[in-house]
Amino acid sequence: MPLTVEGPNDGEFRWVLVIDEDRSDLDLRSDLDSALESLDRGAAQLWIKSVDVSADDIALDAGFERYRDLWQLRCPLPNAPTDLATRGFTADDIDEFIDVNNRAFSWHPEQGGLTRSAVEKAMAEPWFDADGFRLHHEGDKLVGFCWTKVHRDHDPALGEIYVIAIDPTHHGLGLGKPMTLAGLDWLTGQGLTTGMLYVESDNGPANATYAAIGFSRHHTDRAYRRDAQ
Repeated sequence: MPLTVEGPNDGEFRWVLVIDEDRSDLDLRSDLDSALESLDRGAAQLWIKSVDVSADDIALDAGFERYRDLWQLRCPLPNAPTDLATRGFTADDIDEFIDVNNRAFSWHPEQGGLTRSAVEKAMAEPWFDADGFRLHHEGDKLVGFCWTKVHRDHDPALGEIYVIAIDPTHHGLGLGKPMTLAGLDWLTGQGLTTGMLYVESDNGPANATYAAIGFSRHHTDRAYRRDAQ
C-alpha cells in the first residue's frame, strides 16, 4: 500500500506513517489528512520515500517538521578490485559482530543496540546469504564487516550494501573503502550490475568514501516528526 500506519508504539513516536515511493494511486494531501484524523494525538513520525517538492510541502502543511534525510546511492558494477581479505559469516560470529556493530553504531537510531534475537531473525529471512556477509579480521579480531542483500524484485536488480562498519578502534586507517569494495565484488559475483546503499545525508566521512568509489545519489527518503497535539 502507498501509505501505511504502524502503532500505537512505545517510545518516542506513538505512530509511524510511511508513504511509498510509488504513490500514483494516492491523493497524498487528503489521504495523509484522513490517516492523521484516525489517530489519537500522540507524537508521529512520517517517512516519505523518494521525496519531492510537492510531497515535502504537503508534509509541512500537515504540521510535520523535517529532521532526517536518508540518501539512496547507486553505482555501476563491477567496481574497482580490492585485495582486502574477507570471509563469509557464520553463526559463531554473532556475538563478536554484535559487539563491533553496537560500538560502531552507538549513535544510530535503528542500527545501534542490535540484539542476538534481531540477528537471528534476519538470518531466518529468505534473502539472507551468509557468504554475502563479508567479515575482515586482523588476527583473530573482527575489525570490519560488509553485510550485503540482493533485491532481484527490482528493475534493475539491486545489490545492496545493507550494513557496513569498521570497528571504532580501527577508524582512520583507510579500511572503509576496501571493505565496501569487498561487498561490491561479492555482489558482482552474483551477476548484479547495480550496487546500492543507504546513508545518512549528514555522514560526511561515509559520503566522501562512497563518492570516491563512484556512488551517486539516486533519491532521498525524508523523515518528519510531529509532536503530540
